[in-house]
Amino acid sequence: MEAGLCSSDAFTLRRSQILLAFCRGERPARIAHNLGCAVQTVRNTIRAYDAEGGECLRPKHPGPKQTHPIFDEEKREELKALLHRSPRDFGKQTSVWTLEIAAEVCAQSGLTERLVSDETVRMALRRLGVGWRRAKNWITSPDPEYVRKKTA
Repeated sequence: MEAGLCSSDAFTLRRSQILLAFCRGERPARIAHNLGCAVQTVRNTIRAYDAEGGECLRPKHPGPKQTHPIFDEEKREELKALLHRSPRDFGKQTSVWTLEIAAEVCAQSGLTERLVSDETVRMALRRLGVGWRRAKNWITSPDPEYVRKKTA
Protein backbone atom coordinates (compact mmCIF):
# COMPACT_ATOMS: atom_id res chain seq x y z
CA MET A 1 0.00 0.00 0.00
CA GLU A 2 2.84 2.40 0.77
CA ALA A 3 4.30 1.81 -2.69
CA GLY A 4 0.96 2.99 -4.06
CA LEU A 5 1.63 6.45 -2.56
CA CYS A 6 4.38 6.92 -5.16
CA SER A 7 2.17 5.84 -8.04
CA SER A 8 1.58 8.18 -10.97
CA ASP A 9 -1.91 6.69 -11.34
CA ALA A 10 -4.44 8.79 -9.41
CA PHE A 11 -6.71 5.78 -8.79
CA THR A 12 -3.95 3.77 -7.12
CA LEU A 13 -2.72 6.79 -5.14
CA ARG A 14 -6.19 7.62 -3.78
CA ARG A 15 -6.99 4.04 -2.81
CA SER A 16 -3.61 3.67 -1.11
CA GLN A 17 -4.22 6.85 0.89
CA ILE A 18 -7.66 5.62 1.94
CA LEU A 19 -6.46 2.18 2.99
CA LEU A 20 -3.46 3.48 4.93
CA ALA A 21 -5.66 5.96 6.80
CA PHE A 22 -8.13 3.17 7.58
CA CYS A 23 -5.30 0.96 8.86
CA ARG A 24 -4.28 3.80 11.19
CA GLY A 25 -7.76 3.56 12.71
CA GLU A 26 -9.39 6.60 11.13
CA ARG A 27 -13.13 6.48 10.50
CA PRO A 28 -14.50 6.62 6.92
CA ALA A 29 -16.08 10.06 7.42
CA ARG A 30 -12.79 11.52 8.69
CA ILE A 31 -10.83 9.93 5.82
CA ALA A 32 -13.29 11.34 3.29
CA HIS A 33 -13.03 14.80 4.83
CA ASN A 34 -9.22 14.75 4.86
CA LEU A 35 -8.91 13.50 1.27
CA GLY A 36 -11.77 15.53 -0.16
CA CYS A 37 -13.78 12.60 -1.44
CA ALA A 38 -17.16 11.06 -0.67
CA VAL A 39 -17.65 8.78 2.32
CA GLN A 40 -19.08 6.19 -0.07
CA THR A 41 -15.78 6.19 -2.00
CA VAL A 42 -13.97 5.31 1.22
CA ARG A 43 -16.46 2.55 2.01
CA ASN A 44 -16.22 1.16 -1.52
CA THR A 45 -12.42 1.07 -1.27
CA ILE A 46 -12.52 -0.76 2.07
CA ARG A 47 -15.03 -3.31 0.72
CA ALA A 48 -12.93 -3.81 -2.40
CA TYR A 49 -9.85 -4.43 -0.25
CA ASP A 50 -11.74 -6.97 1.87
CA ALA A 51 -12.90 -8.79 -1.27
CA GLU A 52 -9.81 -8.54 -3.51
CA GLY A 53 -6.87 -7.67 -1.28
CA GLY A 54 -4.06 -5.74 -2.95
CA GLU A 55 -5.65 -6.22 -6.39
CA CYS A 56 -8.12 -3.47 -5.52
CA LEU A 57 -5.31 -0.92 -6.01
CA ARG A 58 -5.25 -1.54 -9.76
CA PRO A 59 -7.91 0.14 -11.89
CA LYS A 60 -10.30 -2.22 -13.62
CA HIS A 61 -11.33 -1.92 -17.23
CA PRO A 62 -14.52 0.17 -17.16
CA GLY A 63 -16.26 -1.73 -19.96
CA PRO A 64 -18.19 -4.98 -19.77
CA LYS A 65 -16.26 -8.16 -19.08
CA GLN A 66 -17.74 -9.86 -22.10
CA THR A 67 -19.50 -8.50 -25.18
CA HIS A 68 -21.75 -10.14 -27.71
CA PRO A 69 -21.97 -8.68 -31.20
CA ILE A 70 -25.37 -7.32 -32.16
CA PHE A 71 -24.81 -8.47 -35.73
CA ASP A 72 -23.49 -12.03 -35.67
CA GLU A 73 -22.58 -13.74 -38.95
CA GLU A 74 -26.16 -14.72 -39.77
CA LYS A 75 -27.58 -11.28 -39.00
CA ARG A 76 -24.85 -9.59 -41.05
CA GLU A 77 -25.92 -11.64 -44.06
CA GLU A 78 -29.55 -10.66 -43.41
CA LEU A 79 -28.47 -7.02 -43.25
CA LYS A 80 -26.68 -7.36 -46.56
CA ALA A 81 -29.79 -8.89 -48.16
CA LEU A 82 -31.95 -6.15 -46.65
CA LEU A 83 -29.75 -3.46 -48.20
CA HIS A 84 -30.25 -4.97 -51.66
CA ARG A 85 -33.88 -3.91 -51.42
CA SER A 86 -35.15 -0.37 -51.72
CA PRO A 87 -35.77 1.68 -48.57
CA ARG A 88 -39.19 2.43 -50.07
CA ASP A 89 -40.12 -1.23 -49.46
CA PHE A 90 -39.91 -0.39 -45.76
CA GLY A 91 -41.96 2.81 -45.93
CA LYS A 92 -39.09 5.25 -46.23
CA GLN A 93 -39.47 8.35 -48.42
CA THR A 94 -36.15 7.89 -50.20
CA SER A 95 -34.60 5.37 -52.53
CA VAL A 96 -31.11 5.86 -51.11
CA TRP A 97 -29.87 3.95 -48.09
CA THR A 98 -28.14 5.81 -45.30
CA LEU A 99 -26.67 4.20 -42.21
CA GLU A 100 -29.36 5.88 -40.11
CA ILE A 101 -32.16 4.50 -42.26
CA ALA A 102 -30.54 1.06 -42.24
CA ALA A 103 -30.42 1.14 -38.42
CA GLU A 104 -34.11 2.15 -38.25
CA VAL A 105 -35.17 -0.59 -40.66
CA CYS A 106 -33.14 -3.18 -38.74
CA ALA A 107 -35.02 -2.28 -35.55
CA GLN A 108 -38.42 -2.16 -37.27
CA SER A 109 -37.95 -5.48 -39.06
CA GLY A 110 -36.73 -7.25 -35.91
CA LEU A 111 -33.20 -7.81 -37.15
CA THR A 112 -31.98 -6.04 -34.00
CA GLU A 113 -33.72 -5.92 -30.63
CA ARG A 114 -33.40 -2.14 -30.40
CA LEU A 115 -32.35 0.84 -32.46
CA VAL A 116 -28.59 0.66 -32.96
CA SER A 117 -26.17 3.42 -33.90
CA ASP A 118 -25.04 4.22 -37.40
CA GLU A 119 -21.55 3.12 -36.39
CA THR A 120 -22.83 -0.34 -35.42
CA VAL A 121 -24.32 -0.80 -38.88
CA ARG A 122 -21.16 0.51 -40.54
CA MET A 123 -18.97 -1.90 -38.56
CA ALA A 124 -21.25 -4.84 -39.43
CA LEU A 125 -20.96 -3.97 -43.11
CA ARG A 126 -17.21 -3.58 -42.75
CA ARG A 127 -16.95 -7.10 -41.32
CA LEU A 128 -18.78 -8.31 -44.42
CA GLY A 129 -16.24 -6.55 -46.60
CA VAL A 130 -18.84 -4.11 -47.90
CA GLY A 131 -17.65 -0.54 -48.37
CA TRP A 132 -19.96 2.31 -47.45
CA ARG A 133 -19.90 5.79 -48.86
CA ARG A 134 -22.22 8.70 -48.52
CA ALA A 135 -24.82 8.81 -51.30
CA LYS A 136 -24.22 11.33 -54.04
CA ASN A 137 -27.04 13.21 -55.68
CA TRP A 138 -26.68 13.42 -59.43
CA ILE A 139 -28.65 15.85 -61.51
CA THR A 140 -30.22 14.22 -64.54
CA SER A 141 -32.61 15.54 -67.08
CA PRO A 142 -35.84 13.91 -68.25
CA ASP A 143 -34.85 14.97 -71.80
CA PRO A 144 -34.46 11.83 -73.96
CA GLU A 145 -31.55 13.50 -75.74
CA TYR A 146 -29.78 14.38 -72.46
CA VAL A 147 -27.00 11.81 -72.73
CA ARG A 148 -26.23 12.71 -76.38
CA LYS A 149 -26.17 16.43 -75.59
CA LYS A 150 -24.02 15.95 -72.51
CA THR A 151 -21.37 13.90 -74.31
CA ALA A 152 -21.25 16.21 -77.37
